[in-house]
Amino acid sequence: AKANVVQARAAVASARINLGYTMIKAPVSGYIGRLPKKEGSQINPADPEAMTTLSDVKQVFAYFSLGENDFMSFKSQYQGNTIGDKLKTLPPVSLVLADNSVYTESGKIDMVDGQFDKTTGAITLRATFPNSKGLLRSGNTGKVRLSINHANSLVIPQNATIEIQDKIFVFTVDSKNAIARQPVTVIGKSGTDYLVSDGIKIGDRIVVKGFESLSDGTVIIPQTAPKTVAKL
Repeated sequence: AKANVVQARAAVASARINLGYTMIKAPVSGYIGRLPKKEGSQINPADPEAMTTLSDVKQVFAYFSLGENDFMSFKSQYQGNTIGDKLKTLPPVSLVLADNSVYTESGKIDMVDGQFDKTTGAITLRATFPNSKGLLRSGNTGKVRLSINHANSLVIPQNATIEIQDKIFVFTVDSKNAIARQPVTVIGKSGTDYLVSDGIKIGDRIVVKGFESLSDGTVIIPQTAPKTVAKL
């Protein structure tokens, strides 16, 4: 009988321990995801599916990429001997959301990846944004907007260019209104425009519309489009 009592007490102690496991305390506050398990469902530590996901979104990380030319310009225009020093002097950045509205809080770039992606030729940076109102969620998409100065570059519409064998071309118009296909060096983007460092100069005329069927030497009757090429 005594042995049975001891065994029963051990079973009670074990049950109390197991009961303690039924209360799960979150290590952080945040937003909980869907609950695939219903009340009364049996769970097992080996279950492949998590019970739920808790997202701490008091601040959110926005990861974005810069091409090599943009990154070199990005590094050269801010003070500091190291990337860490430069990050301390960077101005705030803004976040353009999927509906093209601008997020109300400014962010700060606080991380630069250690290497360029061999496939894309770009490097990843991270900007941190406060999210005290919980307007952003994990998985949101958007665009990080930051200032990068490109001295002595030109701005032309992307839709005024064509790409052939990984090279970018425009059609220039000479004094006799004859056109010629001209390669240009693109060093970055600004909205729907390309930043061009070589191939055309201030004062050159380029075709911005209707060039799909044109060929070198074709004489056209141009209609001027204001602010087609501007110095940045």
